[in-house]
Amino acid sequence: MALTDEAILRIKEMILSGELKPGERLPREADLAETLGLSRNSLREAVRALALINILDVRQGDGTYVTSLDPNLLLDALTFVVDFHRDDSVLEFLRVRRILEPAAAAMAAELATDDEIHAMQLIIDASRGAETPEEVLAFDIEFHRHIGTVSGNSVLASLIEGFSAPTNRARVWRGRTQADAKERTAREHQAVLDALAAGQPDIAHAAMVTHVAGVENWLRMVR
Repeated sequence: MALTDEAILRIKEMILSGELKPGERLPREADLAETLGLSRNSLREAVRALALINILDVRQGDGTYVTSLDPNLLLDALTFVVDFHRDDSVLEFLRVRRILEPAAAAMAAELATDDEIHAMQLIIDASRGAETPEEVLAFDIEFHRHIGTVSGNSVLASLIEGFSAPTNRARVWRGRTQADAKERTAREHQAVLDALAAGQPDIAHAAMVTHVAGVENWLRMVR
């Protein structure tokens, strides 16, 4: 194992064991290197690597801290990697969405409040007046973001948002080439929302499968 990898593993073990807690400052570099039996150079490289994925926060002149380890923060690194997707992988991202988003809709159907239902209804109503595919997409993104939030699972919500972005170009393309794309999107969103409002997880799950699979099936046909 490379020395930098060993340093990363040792710091990870300190965090997982509770020896280093979220928001806590790491010991001085020299002291930590001595404790771990590693060179300062190896430790320094490990800190840089862990800072890139939001595990550590290096504050100039103040020291290095464990971040909050909030799921949204940690999943930013995943989103960064996802941004490098190739266009030919869009169908794979749609398949992942077809797994995640129905689950989120089912969870949201058990938790959604009247205020949250009303907020999502406003999004659907506003989307009907959208004039461009880009505007339709903006409302679509907002609706799905609300579903993720209302699911009550911040990790799931972050994954949904991260895996949604690579499909945006295909969704705009659909809006430009499929005559009823805007109306179909609003209708499918309404079916999901009606199930949420009725507190029907199974129906919400099925409605979201239909919605996400619609984009996937359309893309298969036109490619």
